[in-house]
Amino acid sequence: MLKTREDLTSLRQALEGRFAAQVKKVLVCAGTGCVAGGSLDIYARLIELLREKGVNCQVDLAHEPHGEEVGVKRSGCHGFCEMGPLVRVEPQGWLYTKVKIDDCEEIVEKTVLGGEPIQRLCYKINGEIYMTQEEIPFYKKQTRTVLEHCGHIDATSIQEYLAIGGYKALEKALFEMEGQQIVEEIQRSNLRGRGGGGFPTGRKWEQARRQPAQPKYIVCNGDEGDPGAFMDRSVMEGDPHRLLEGIMIAGAAVGASQGYIYVRAEYPMAVSRLTEAIQQAREIGILGQNILGSSFDFDIHISRGAGAFVCGEGSALTASIEGRRGMPRVKPPRTVEKGLFEKPTVLNNVETLANVPQIILRGADWYRSIGPENSPGAKAFALTGNIQNTGLIEVPMGTTLREIIFDIGGGMRDGAEFKAVQIGGPSGGCLTKEHLDLPLDFDSLQKVGAMIGSGGLVVMDDKTCMVEVARFFMNFTQNESCGKCVPCREGTKRMLEILERIVAGQGQPGDIDLLLELAETISATALCGLGKTAAQPVVSTIRYFRDEYEAHVNEKRCPTHNCQKLKRYYIDAQECKGCSKCARNCPVGAISGEVRSPFVIDQEKCIKCGACIDGCSFHAVKEG
Repeated sequence: MLKTREDLTSLRQALEGRFAAQVKKVLVCAGTGCVAGGSLDIYARLIELLREKGVNCQVDLAHEPHGEEVGVKRSGCHGFCEMGPLVRVEPQGWLYTKVKIDDCEEIVEKTVLGGEPIQRLCYKINGEIYMTQEEIPFYKKQTRTVLEHCGHIDATSIQEYLAIGGYKALEKALFEMEGQQIVEEIQRSNLRGRGGGGFPTGRKWEQARRQPAQPKYIVCNGDEGDPGAFMDRSVMEGDPHRLLEGIMIAGAAVGASQGYIYVRAEYPMAVSRLTEAIQQAREIGILGQNILGSSFDFDIHISRGAGAFVCGEGSALTASIEGRRGMPRVKPPRTVEKGLFEKPTVLNNVETLANVPQIILRGADWYRSIGPENSPGAKAFALTGNIQNTGLIEVPMGTTLREIIFDIGGGMRDGAEFKAVQIGGPSGGCLTKEHLDLPLDFDSLQKVGAMIGSGGLVVMDDKTCMVEVARFFMNFTQNESCGKCVPCREGTKRMLEILERIVAGQGQPGDIDLLLELAETISATALCGLGKTAAQPVVSTIRYFRDEYEAHVNEKRCPTHNCQKLKRYYIDAQECKGCSKCARNCPVGAISGEVRSPFVIDQEKCIKCGACIDGCSFHAVKEG
C-alpha cells in the first residue's frame, strides 16, 4: 500500500526497470473487434509456445527480471480494426494483420526468436508492403494523444501504466498545484468537451468549484450511443487508468471526493477493464482515503446504463445513476449547480477526461500547439462506411475531411465516388463534396449546420440513398425519444411517418416543405439536446440532396435504386429470347407473353421481389 509520494516514486522506478528489461514485446490487440476475431486465443497460444521453447516469457511486471525477457501483452485497440486480429512486435515496430492462431508458431520461431519479419502478415496495398505500423498510410497522418498508449502497453496492468509515467499528472496536481491552479491550467488549454457541443471544460470546472454546496461529484459519461461510434469504448478498454487519473484530477480541481463512470451495459469488456483498474488502484492506495498522504480522499464507482440513447444527456444520465428513469429535466438549474443527488456535479465524457492528465503534465501550451486556436488538441473519430480503411483514428482538430477520407481512410471502396459523410451521429448532419476541404473543428462545422458530436464518421458513396439515410437516423431518434416532451415525442413520429411514405413511393406534394417546417418547430421547442438536434440529418440531406427527395416524391423513383418499393423492373425487348423463365419464376403472375417473343411486366402487379432479374440467363430483365 502506497502511503506517500515517495512510495509511489520508488515503485515506479522499480517498474520502469522491469519494463525496460522486456526488450522484446509482443502486443496482441485485445480491443473488442480483435477479441471477436480470436485475438485472446492467439495471446494464449503465443505464451504457450514461448514457454514450451524455454523462453523467459513474462505477461506482467510482478517479478524482478532475470536476464532478457519477452513480454506478451494484451493491448488496447490499435485502431486498424478491419485488419484484425493485430499483433505488434517491438522493438522493431512490426505490425502483423489478420493474424490466425496457425500463424503463432511462425511468429515465435521467425520473429521473436529469429528477429525476422514475416512479410505475408504485413499490411499490403497497391503492391507495396508496410512492415512497421508507423509507415502504414492509415497511421501516418494521425496524432495519437488520448490513444497514445492503446496498442503499446498492457491494457489490464496498473504496473505498466505506472512504468510509462502513469499517475505522474495526479502527483503534480496533488502536491504541486492548488485546485484553482488546476482549473486555470485547463481553462488556459481551452480543452473543449469531446462529447458533442464543445463546451469549454475549464469553464465548467470553474462553475462547479464556485458552488458552496457539498459533497460534489465528478461524473464521466461513457454512454456512447451514436451508431457506428466506439471512441470512448476503446479508451475505457485500452487505457482505463488514464481515464481514472483524469477523473481524479477533476475531483481535486473542484473539491469532489466521489466519481461515477456511467457505461452502457452493451460494453461488457469496458466495464470489466474499468472494474479491474479501480480495484488495482484501491489496492495500491491511489484510490481511497488520504491518497499518497495528500489529505485528498477520492473513490470511483461504475454505474451501468441499459442502452437508452437519451441517457447521454446530462440530467437524464444523473437520474439513471440515482435509480430513476432516465429523462431530461428543464434547466436551470444546471448540472454544475444541481446534478447528481441534487449536488454540484462536473459531467464530462470519456475522451475529455482522458485529455486531462497530459495537459497537467505537459502544460496548456503544449496542448494548444495541436490544432487551431479555438479548437485545440486532437480528436478521436470512428471511421466507418463505404471506405477502404475503417477503424479508430485520432487527428489534430482542423484536419480536413479530404485528409481523413482519402489519406487515412484510403478513399472509397471498389472505385466508387464519394457522396457524403454523416458526422455527429443522429444529432449531426451530412457533409458533401463541397465540404471536403472544410477543417473539422467545432466552429467550422457549426457554420455549415453540422457538429462533431462524439466523433462518428459514416462515409457514403454514390450508391447511397440519402432519403433512406435520413429515414434510418430519424427511426433511431424516434425510438430513442424518452417521450417527455410533445415536440420530440410527436414531432419525430410525424417526420418518420412522412419519410417512410416517401421511400415507399407514397410521397405527396408538399411533404418536403412539411418536413422542414416540423424540423424547425421541433428544434425550437424540444426540451433537451436529443430533440433539438433530432431533425439535423433530415434538414442537411434536404439542403444538399433535395433533388433525390423530389425524385422520390414527384417521379416515384429512387435515383440510387435502393428503395425497394420504388424499384421498377422491365424487360428489354431486344435482349429477351422469349424463354418464359421469368414468367415461371414470378410468384404473383405479373409477367406475361408468348414463348419466343418478348415478355412484359405488369407494373401494377409487380411486388419488386427481384426473382425475374435473378433468374434471367440473358440479362434481359433490367432495373430502371
